[in-house]
Amino acid sequence: MEDKNFMSLYDFLGYPAGTELGKEVAAEAKKQGQKIITKEVKNKTYTGKVMMYDIDFLTKYFTKTQQSSVTTPDEDYDLPF
Repeated sequence: MEDKNFMSLYDFLGYPAGTELGKEVAAEAKKQGQKIITKEVKNKTYTGKVMMYDIDFLTKYFTKTQQSSVTTPDEDYDLPF
C-alpha cells in the first residue's frame, strides 16, 4: 500500500524535475533525515524507480527555494516615486 503523504517530484511539480534538481532534493532530504521511498513507474516516457518524498518536506523545500530566489533592492536604491 502506497503512503498517501508521499509524492514524486513529477507529481508535486507537475513536470519532470530533471536529474540536477532531483539530486538536490535527494541530498537535502538525506541531510534532514527525511524518509524517502521508491516506487516503480512504467509509462510512455519513463520506466524505472522514482523517489518519493514527504509532501510537507517538498512544500517547505520549494517554498524556501522560491523565497531565496526573490531579490530585494539594496537600501541605497532610489525609487522613482
